[in-house]
Amino acid sequence: MEERILKALEGIRPYLMADGGDIELVQVSEDGIVKVRLNGACSTCPMSTMTLRAGVERALIREVPGIRRVESVA
Repeated sequence: MEERILKALEGIRPYLMADGGDIELVQVSEDGIVKVRLNGACSTCPMSTMTLRAGVERALIREVPGIRRVESVA
């Protein structure tokens, strides 16, 4: 599952990097919770919650069966 998540994040990364940000996989729990860290401009962006839900979470749920939620950690 982790490999599929990393592959999906690679597809998202160029969009984040275009705005000066990045994303890092922190942890994947057995119950489908993915923890990520937003870096660069994304870590302080007021739209980061929307990016996380509408972009990252939606893409991961679509690409990786078993993902229930994506959370951001500091």
